[in-house]
Amino acid sequence: MPALPKKKLVPLVAAAAVLITLLIGGIFWWQNKQRWEATENAYVQADTVVVSPQVTGYVAEVLVADNQRVAPGQELVRLDPAEAQAAFLQAQANVAAAEAAVRNVDDRAALGQAQIAQAAAGVTSAQAQAQAATTDLDRYGKLASSGWVSPQRLQNVRAQAAESRAGVAEAAAALEAQRRQVGALGSTRQQAIAQLEQARAALETARINLARTIIRAPVGGVIGARSVRPGQYVRPGGALLSVVPLGRTYIVANFKETQVGRMRIGQRVQIHADAFPGQTFVGRVESFAPATGSEFAMIPVENDTGNFTKITQRVPVRIALEPGSPLAAALRPGLSVAVKVDLKSGGGVNFAQAGQVAADSRLAQVGVTR
Repeated sequence: MPALPKKKLVPLVAAAAVLITLLIGGIFWWQNKQRWEATENAYVQADTVVVSPQVTGYVAEVLVADNQRVAPGQELVRLDPAEAQAAFLQAQANVAAAEAAVRNVDDRAALGQAQIAQAAAGVTSAQAQAQAATTDLDRYGKLASSGWVSPQRLQNVRAQAAESRAGVAEAAAALEAQRRQVGALGSTRQQAIAQLEQARAALETARINLARTIIRAPVGGVIGARSVRPGQYVRPGGALLSVVPLGRTYIVANFKETQVGRMRIGQRVQIHADAFPGQTFVGRVESFAPATGSEFAMIPVENDTGNFTKITQRVPVRIALEPGSPLAAALRPGLSVAVKVDLKSGGGVNFAQAGQVAADSRLAQVGVTR
């Protein structure tokens, strides 16, 4: 067979080399596509806490600086406590007055019991006098029938007996009145106790408001977005500063809806941050968002119009950094990263099963079984 001319051999060799290169590249691309799902639409996030006052007042002192690391419970800002302190002292005085009112009712009740005992003794004395008067009336009546006592004397004895019986009724009435008065003190005491509890609640509220003049760090982290200054008048709910819990950051990667089908919770993730070239962070798929990112937008997309264009949606996937990673604390919220999910690294519940688990949990709450 005659050899091909050199001019024809070179293009054939070049074409064969290109074909082999494309074939090898295609094999590697296919294997990479089968093993990895990647996206650059990913960012570092953290559960940043915005610190706000719970009471109104003027800022007396700011105890932290920008980018300062703080511990949980550390004092951040102090408000002028003058008004809160005055309200606390007034509440204390109100509690003391309410306690004195309860003691006054108790003292009146004790005095009323003594008066009841005295009135009861008066009833007994009046009954004894009435009995004696009745006995004298019987005796004088017999003597008067025999002529030994004058009619005038008998009339006097009868008057004394009637007066003694009236004295018994009066003493009994006084005893009943005293008992009713002491009984009425029971409701008065309940009212005084209710006022005491109200005063104590107001004292506790004043104590809390006084304690809230010192604003403390709710979590440990680094101070950011500090806008508070001494002398500033603040109101409840107004943002003073933020505490970013560095070291507890996580990644939110927005994968296309065509990429999440083979993802599973627990799969290994390689993370590359633009801020740290050449460094590789390791994480795990932690959870899938319950809806696409467009559903949580401030202005949701309306697809019921006639000019509909299909756009591939993205599903936020939360990725947790491996605990104990020496570089985890270096990641700052807001940094952009590129992530690659290793689909061959096992894992547990996949994207479809995660939705099914949520649905089964909802059915279990309402008492429905499949």
